[in-house]
Amino acid sequence: MEDPAASAQSFGHTPGGRGRLKEMATENEQKAPSVGTLARVLALGWLVPGGGHLLLKRNGRGVLLLLAVTGMFACGVMMRGAMFQPQSGDLLTTVINTGGFIGDIASGLLYLLSVWLGYNQPDVAGHVHDYGTKFLVTAGLLNVLAMADAFEIASGKKD
Repeated sequence: MEDPAASAQSFGHTPGGRGRLKEMATENEQKAPSVGTLARVLALGWLVPGGGHLLLKRNGRGVLLLLAVTGMFACGVMMRGAMFQPQSGDLLTTVINTGGFIGDIASGLLYLLSVWLGYNQPDVAGHVHDYGTKFLVTAGLLNVLAMADAFEIASGKKD
């Protein structure tokens, strides 16, 4: 038969103190990150793919994300994919072009450099060009996922 005092201690109750549960709670409490830290992680994560992870000293993830997003963006440019520009018109045209533009600009510095260097491929018919356009947007969306991951790590919700 089990000793009741030992059983009580295993559940956090000790006869002369607050208990192990209180100690565990204080060990698990983490200092909440400042808004400035979270903003820096998000800004760097947008500007440089994987930059938020590199700032948080998650170098493996940061380099992997940098290579993945940059590789997808480079493939899209080499396939001569078109960059989206917001357009008005019917609802479907507005949603597709605005969503595509947000996906493109989410690539951060890659998008800014390509526009600054004059990359302006018109939307032409063809499978390769169409896949290139999708690669450009997908690179930005992958960077958004990387930013969300870095934010969760910085806020302590994820390791």
